Amino acid sequence: MARASSAERLQRAWLSRGLLARSLLPLAWLYACVTGIRRQLFRVGLMRSESLAVPVVVVGNLVAGGAGKTPTVMAIVTALRSAGYTPGVISRGYGGIADEPIEVTRDVPPNQSGDEPLLIHLRTRAPVVVGRRRAAAAQHLLARHELVDVIVSDDGLQHLALARDVQVLVFDERGGGNGWLLPAGPLREALPAAVPARTLVVYNAEAAATPLAGTLVKRALSGAVLLRDWWRGEPATMSALHLLQGHPLVAAAGLARPERFFEMLRREGLSITPRALPDHHDFASLPWAAHTPNVIVTEKDAIKLDPERMGASRVWVAPLDFQLDATFVSTLIAMLPPPGTRHGNTSA
Repeated sequence: MARASSAERLQRAWLSRGLLARSLLPLAWLYACVTGIRRQLFRVGLMRSESLAVPVVVVGNLVAGGAGKTPTVMAIVTALRSAGYTPGVISRGYGGIADEPIEVTRDVPPNQSGDEPLLIHLRTRAPVVVGRRRAAAAQHLLARHELVDVIVSDDGLQHLALARDVQVLVFDERGGGNGWLLPAGPLREALPAAVPARTLVVYNAEAAATPLAGTLVKRALSGAVLLRDWWRGEPATMSALHLLQGHPLVAAAGLARPERFFEMLRREGLSITPRALPDHHDFASLPWAAHTPNVIVTEKDAIKLDPERMGASRVWVAPLDFQLDATFVSTLIAMLPPPGTRHGNTSA
């Protein structure tokens, strides 16, 4: 838990320009120099972005730590499918060990693919390929799924080796934090003065958290479902969630910012004992006592839980859904070629 405490301390430091943040400024300047040189190499053509035959939508954060990128990816995949597209997803697969492209299925362990890519595949049923080189992952996906006509890249905003047609910046209530680059602040790159071309901004927050024009997403728990039933593909229901009111619950969450999940449960009238875990916690051992009657977790954590290991505990899964603004969806569709179109991507 010491690692989690250090991470929490750094997250707090990133919200202001206090002593800890200021002490890290020399490293932030070095980071800015290295990333700036790399961007310039792409700009002058000494390093090149690889183009695909289908449009690419990159969804990412300017800030480190979870801002709601994965549920945004899933919501975009659903919106594209509703508009007639056949989307596929690529990802680095944080926490996975795959360097060469591998297709994510329920038979691929999360320690190979990463937890979030497997969750995206199970929730959206879209083909998902992970790999260190996202362009290679995309080519692998297109070779195996010829009907795919748009690629959604889960993260990869700073992965300039893959050209993109549209990029989506996801912010939560932290916005740009203290405005400094890593590690003195949360920014992976400087916050732009205006929304860049072919870029959309989404706020996973109650209000816009930066000066950049964007749309708000509506986030809500879709209910609860028993872990065993969740693995069978059965949906969560609000009635099941509300039946847990009045029962003591251990709420476990291996997220970058678990308190948001805990607060959503409290808003539904649940009495919880929160159990904050490090982001991408592996659940090699269960972080609750064997006699715990009821436990509730996120889908990201459920991916790593085998129902056969739960013993006498009833483990519930509470999925989080994002609803995209209609203006966002229509603007995104307008930036893409019609469904079924294959083209030479010339974006840089």
